[in-house]
Amino acid sequence: MDIVIFLLSIGAAVFLALGLVLTTFGLRTLSPLVGASFSVPSSFLLFLILTPVTVDFTTLDWRAVAIFAAAGVFYPAFVSLLNFVSNRALGPNLTGGLGNLSPIFAIGLAILLLGELPSAQQWIGILGVCAGLVFLALDRARRIPSTNLRLLVLPLAGAFLRGAVQPVVKLGLLMWPSAFGAALIAYLMSSTVVWIARLASGQKTPPGARAGIGWFVLIGLCNGTALVMLYLALGMGEVVLVSPVVATYPLITIGLNRVIHGDRSLGPRGLAGSLISVAGVIAVILG
Repeated sequence: MDIVIFLLSIGAAVFLALGLVLTTFGLRTLSPLVGASFSVPSSFLLFLILTPVTVDFTTLDWRAVAIFAAAGVFYPAFVSLLNFVSNRALGPNLTGGLGNLSPIFAIGLAILLLGELPSAQQWIGILGVCAGLVFLALDRARRIPSTNLRLLVLPLAGAFLRGAVQPVVKLGLLMWPSAFGAALIAYLMSSTVVWIARLASGQKTPPGARAGIGWFVLIGLCNGTALVMLYLALGMGEVVLVSPVVATYPLITIGLNRVIHGDRSLGPRGLAGSLISVAGVIAVILG
């Protein structure tokens, strides 16, 4: 695996994890939908400001624009909302652990759309990553009341959408290889979706929410950085290589959650899951 692709993929994982851990601060004063209405547009504005030096419109392909726009309706808009709601209900560790079984969905569609076939060793690594994340999720789920187990559908739905978008965006990048262009269009569509949902719901920004807005702007910048790094990695490498590495962000979430929130609740199954996931990533890289 090319070192640049690996660094971009692991960078995307780090910023995804950081955004997830910081969400706890923003949710103290704002609802998930109101928070998303600040976090998603903040990334769009950043990409818009950077457009003159990052996007080459002379090579633009309108088929790619349509693909990026369609993907942007679901990710990051719906995925951000699902993550925020899940974070409030289940916490960042469990949201991260279950929410990134995305390689299963990403690689399945990559096989269908792009003809990318993992090697036998990569299949073992991919299964290892996912198995490790399941162990992590089970370790966190032991503290969730049985009446709340239905909430697990939230991070699982996020995993499906995040995974499904990756090969679709890769298809668009083959037509117009502009990761920043793809991110700009995705965030334009997502900002529109989030604000339509907020206006339809009638939710307003509560008084004294300045700190919460600041946190969600920072979260948006983290998520936006993660998305453009993911798209850069997808533009350079195959989904079957990029997706499993990015999928390790729950491991980073646990580390950051320990540093930032003082969470030291990792149990034996969580430790086993971490080791299995790391071994799986190594197998994917070497495969």
